[in-house]
Amino acid sequence: MAVKLRLKRMGSKKRPFYRVVAADSRSPRDGRIIDTVGTYNPIMEPAEVKIDEEKAMKWLNNGADATDTVRDLLKKQGILEKMHKQKMTKKEGK
Repeated sequence: MAVKLRLKRMGSKKRPFYRVVAADSRSPRDGRIIDTVGTYNPIMEPAEVKIDEEKAMKWLNNGADATDTVRDLLKKQGILEKMHKQKMTKKEGK
């Protein structure tokens, strides 16, 4: 089962609100999810992003791929940088 970190659309018409979720890549966009990692509200000024760093790191360490949009959100939160540093310290320790 290939797991992806992606956005699940919530909210009403013309007022989108997204949840950052871990889901099977074959399931539909708003279908069944495995875990909720955070939220993204693009309507707020500036856009509000809340991501649980521990959950995101856990899924990325377990091999989940992130979609382009989620990857950008993780980059802005600094999570991808921490992930990269963590991988580099593991390689140096071996």
